[in-house]
Amino acid sequence: MYTLLSVSIAILAGLLMTRVFKPFKLPSVTAYLIAGVLIGPYVLGALGIEGLGFTSGEEVAGLSLVSEIALGFIAFSIGNEFRLEELKVTGRQAFIVGIFQALTAAVLVDLALLAVHAAMPDKLSVPQAITLGAIATATAPAATLMVVRQYKAKGPLTSLLLPIVALDDAVGLVVFAVSFGIAKTLNSGTVDLVSILVNPFLEIICSLLLGALMGWLLTQLEKLFNSNTNRLNLTIAFVFLTASLAMLSFDIGPVHIGFSSLLVCMMLGTVFCNICPLSHDLMGAADKWTSPLFALFFVISGSELELGVFSDMAIVLIGLVYIVSRCVGKYVGASVSAKGTHCSPEICKYLGITLFPQAGVALGMCTTAMQLGEEGALIRNITLFAVLIYELAGPMATKMALTKAGDIRPMSDEVKNRRQAKLEAAGKR
Repeated sequence: MYTLLSVSIAILAGLLMTRVFKPFKLPSVTAYLIAGVLIGPYVLGALGIEGLGFTSGEEVAGLSLVSEIALGFIAFSIGNEFRLEELKVTGRQAFIVGIFQALTAAVLVDLALLAVHAAMPDKLSVPQAITLGAIATATAPAATLMVVRQYKAKGPLTSLLLPIVALDDAVGLVVFAVSFGIAKTLNSGTVDLVSILVNPFLEIICSLLLGALMGWLLTQLEKLFNSNTNRLNLTIAFVFLTASLAMLSFDIGPVHIGFSSLLVCMMLGTVFCNICPLSHDLMGAADKWTSPLFALFFVISGSELELGVFSDMAIVLIGLVYIVSRCVGKYVGASVSAKGTHCSPEICKYLGITLFPQAGVALGMCTTAMQLGEEGALIRNITLFAVLIYELAGPMATKMALTKAGDIRPMSDEVKNRRQAKLEAAGKR
């Protein structure tokens, strides 16, 4: 009962917070996150009243299934951006920019944190520095997609942005696996080439194959139904099924076979949108169905943010170096590679800003980093600090960049007048 009550309060709190922040013209994502912080363990939850908020981190973690499903639908929607007719125009640019900006961010964060290590070797080790550099590659697709949807962003920057955000996951997996393998080698003195080279490539390949198979199977099963309602139900069920299959993992000798939920569900959406003639309508209907799910996802994400990391000044200092160097890396890497691929001046100027948000993938990486023991705990806390800042400021930066680039256009006077007339007519009834 209390779990259901907490979920309902979470959605209501998120929706009401969007009204509070409406005069400030902030993205709904930011309002959801702040609502999550307020009903989380550090504010209302600290009162210990069951149902009023999330009273502990364990209670929030108990809703992790919601986050997994929401990320599945987010990745499924991003797969819609990989339509072949559109990739023929932006595919080469997205591929080059996606890889270059991720690697640039990793290198700059590595250099900045190695400088911190040289100045404070007792606070930050070399394995911690290179692991955090790898985590810097990841970008949060959820916040970006929500801003694009809320403001109906459309244009050259948006068309290039979403494929790049999706590509970030694959690049991040490889960079993190290699860097973390080196970090473990520095700690233990033994080289594990399977973990460094084999496992990450297998994870990417297996994820893409599983997603492609599920996308083909979904398209075949859609042919059994004539009703769009039943087709929508089947589509939703398949995203649930695919997200659950992506949680599987097993070992074959020294080789670990695992899947990236984001990559699997993204490939599901990519194959489905390219071979199913009804995909436009079905994916549009699925987007409407997932609106409350995404609201709940971001409120839960806000509740997961640990405000306690502010109590350690060393974490704050290293976290600030990480945040600044990552932002510089994302911006410079995106700008240089966009110019090199002959993108428009607006894309060169504003694309990097839209890549600042960071959350789920980075948190998954720092969970793996806990294998380093005490050193892993510091990596986790620094990542949590950075995510707290990125999640609150990132959506606003993305909105600003898309607006400056002309992909978000102000509401016309005609639309405003039409909406106002509807409201006035409803008030007279």
